[in-house]
Parts: sequence; C-alpha cells; structure tokens
Amino acid sequence: QVQLVESGGGLVQAGGSLRLSCAASGRTFSRYAMGWFRQALSNKREFVAGISSSGGSTYYADSVKGRFTISRDNAKNTVYLQMNNLKPEDTAVYYCAADNPPYSDLVVAVSYEYDYWGRGTQVTVSS
Repeated sequence: QVQLVESGGGLVQAGGSLRLSCAASGRTFSRYAMGWFRQALSNKREFVAGISSSGGSTYYADSVKGRFTISRDNAKNTVYLQMNNLKPEDTAVYYCAADNPPYSDLVVAVSYEYDYWGRGTQVTVSS
C-alpha cells in the first residue's frame, strides 16, 4: 500500500501563491499516477490536476488551467502542486491521491478511480 502526506497549505491573499507537496511511502511510487483533488465546505470533492506515473502527461481542471502546475520527482517520492494567482474560490482542503493505472501514460480525473488518499491540507484564500 501507499501512504500519502500533504503539506504546504495555509492562508494566502488573493493573487498569491502556494506550493503543496505530497510525500509518498513505498518503493513503487513511480508506478502510480498521482492526482490532486479539493473539497470546499459543503461541496463535493473535485479533481484539480493529475500526472502520469512517468510525469510525461498532465491534465488540469478548467478552473485551474494556466494557474496551477502539477509535477513530480520520483527520486524523492513526491508530487507537487504549484498554485499561482490564487482566488477565494480556490479555498478548500486539498488532497493528494495515488492511482495504479493500466497504462503508464494515463491520467485519471475521477476520484473513485484512485486507490490511496492523504489526509488533506487546508488552503484558504482571502479577498
């Protein structure tokens, strides 16, 4: 199994930036596609960004495209989410997730396909 721990959340003003990190356990991290999801208060968990196991493919929700960047460092067993030009509507708990895909270049954008989840980190963007 894979254990995931997010970090880097906090309070930031609109227009600011944050970088989230997700540290993964295990020796098979490079086999997993990774995703970031978020859940705002009273909302359902939604896909934010995903990256294939090799890092060669990425996919973003329309709401964050051009502002957020997902990346990974397989040597460090870590995936990142760089968030720029943050907006109040980005306020949510952000979760890191791992998926064992059937193909190495596949990115999955639906939460139920992911096998492992971190506990989340709070991101709050003030006006």
